[in-house]
Amino acid sequence: MHRPSKTRSHGDPVPVPGSLTEQLNQDRSVTSKKNRLKQKRKHDDDEEDEQIIDDRLSRKIIQQAREQQSEIDHDELLAISKEETDFESIDKINKLKKTKVEESDEELNGEEDQYDDEEVSINEEDEKALEAFMSGQPRRMLGDIIAEKQAKTESSPDNDLDPRISSMYEQVGQILSHYRSGKIPKAFKILPNLSNWEQVLLITQPDRWTAASMYQATRIFASNMDAKMAQRFYNILLLPRIRDDIDEYKKLNFHLYMALRKALFKPSAFFKGIILPLCESGTCTLREAVIVASILAKNSVPMLHSAAALLKIAEMNYSGANSIFIRTLIEKRYALPFRVVDALVHHFIRFRSDTRELPVLWYQSLLSFVQNYRQDISTEQKQSLLELLHHHFHHTIGPEVRKLLAEYKCRDEEDEQYAVMDEAD
Repeated sequence: MHRPSKTRSHGDPVPVPGSLTEQLNQDRSVTSKKNRLKQKRKHDDDEEDEQIIDDRLSRKIIQQAREQQSEIDHDELLAISKEETDFESIDKINKLKKTKVEESDEELNGEEDQYDDEEVSINEEDEKALEAFMSGQPRRMLGDIIAEKQAKTESSPDNDLDPRISSMYEQVGQILSHYRSGKIPKAFKILPNLSNWEQVLLITQPDRWTAASMYQATRIFASNMDAKMAQRFYNILLLPRIRDDIDEYKKLNFHLYMALRKALFKPSAFFKGIILPLCESGTCTLREAVIVASILAKNSVPMLHSAAALLKIAEMNYSGANSIFIRTLIEKRYALPFRVVDALVHHFIRFRSDTRELPVLWYQSLLSFVQNYRQDISTEQKQSLLELLHHHFHHTIGPEVRKLLAEYKCRDEEDEQYAVMDEAD
């Protein structure tokens, strides 16, 4: 029997449900259809995921292949340097390396405008005056130092270095003797991690390195060594090389100047490996002192390291160049401990009995000290400094020092003033 279909208010026919069996069959067909649609969507999603994964994997594989190829190229360069020892092979290696520029070149170019080798002006009269205070042994060249250390190493019973390692680092030394820019051999970069790094380093013959090689070596050692080991590298290699360069060319190579700046990355090693040995040598020239002191003047240095260096320099035997480093550190205007201030006062006072004519640099350092720390000295020290001016008086600087000492109260006078104020309160 046919059942009439119900109609909606708008006239659209509404189907009347059939029997229970028909309804169940209809539900099953709808469910199976939905399952098929879900499976199809899942299959499509899986294919899309596989496509994404394939793309990622392919990119990763390509990247790894490129890295492996670059390592193979580098190994081939080292193999060439091991097999061929003539200069033609070294030139080939350098030509290949020039195609790969390291970020250090950009760093140097960015800082080039901060260095001007013409800014170091040397007064010949001051230079002659300082020569009278030099008392050290004749300065040794870097080549002499290297030869002496190599002789000690060869005679040592612990010299059991593998011949293959020696051969490899000899080739590294050949590369560094011609290096201008580009990448440094990996074998050289791992040197700071070796326990016998100093012995291996001597094989590369550092006295033949280019200035650019010394800069790169300083970067590597300053970044990867502790302060004690970095100090050793600065003292035995960097400082003699800098002194040799200044002595020969009367100015400092740009790359060596930047090496000094990088060395300051380890302040403790910089002072103990470069500044203090330079002052203690007794042979530091005015030109050397002015150039090295300019590094301190232009860069930030922690107060504690500077205070410790001032204390050490003030207690040393006077060699003329000491005044330049004292003045440079004083003019950074640190809040120095009273112990350092007292040491500086004693440094100047002990010249009362010195009959030599003191250089203008000494008077300038005294003036700089009084300008910046006149309120940190005691009344007794103030009187001693005024008495010092009777023995050593400069016609231009002397009156200014006296005026500054007379105008300001000393630290003990201020303490008494505060004590009286506290009692009044």
